[in-house]
Amino acid sequence: MVKRVFLKAEWRKLLMINYEVDVKAILPYLPAYTEPDLYQGKCLVSIVGFMFLNTRVKGMKIFNHINFEEVNLRFYNTYKTPEGEVHRGTTFIKEIVSKPAITFIANTLYKEKYVTLPMGHAIREHGDELEVEYRWRYNRKVNLIRCKAEKKLNPLAQNSLEEFITEHYRGYTKLSLTETSEYAVEHPRWEIYRVTGFQVDIDFEGLYGANFAALKDQKPHSVLLAEGSDILVRGGRKIRH
Repeated sequence: MVKRVFLKAEWRKLLMINYEVDVKAILPYLPAYTEPDLYQGKCLVSIVGFMFLNTRVKGMKIFNHINFEEVNLRFYNTYKTPEGEVHRGTTFIKEIVSKPAITFIANTLYKEKYVTLPMGHAIREHGDELEVEYRWRYNRKVNLIRCKAEKKLNPLAQNSLEEFITEHYRGYTKLSLTETSEYAVEHPRWEIYRVTGFQVDIDFEGLYGANFAALKDQKPHSVLLAEGSDILVRGGRKIRH
């Protein structure tokens, strides 16, 4: 059965800063019946900042909640269905937005991990260069992620890191030790910009806990910038075995 569309929007200028962590760091957050999805044997988590644009929930635009920033910390996992099909997805450790209605709906109805904080962004073009920045205020301090990139778009290479990071089309949420929510995200294959420089200033321990405190002083595994596209999210289902 095809689930109804819950959300339609555009996700644009996705800045993805990826870190290698010990797999033990994500195990407390791993939803039941899923397994970590590793890239070349490495467990990656990603800080992802992007623009939510033209947002419609069940076909309706919510006043003052149409265009906004989101920054999330996520990891990658797989779920093998009873029929043997493998779904590749992501699980969010925390999602930051500036719109309280988004936080209320996501946390109350879907048991997600949203928080509402003051946020801003900047997207600038300088000749052949593109600059993208997402910032938010936490404990009276500005946190930010920023990159510079060549303005030319490039296709994803087969079996590349860029493909691994961007081509996960399920979301998995831990509801309990024996119950997981799964939903589907649909979008075309994205194009990417070549990143030439970046900056990260995040209170990892304050925002994400002791398991991720070391990321404050850790060099990222990689930094990507994707253009994004129209997306749609279909209503989820609960997995119980």
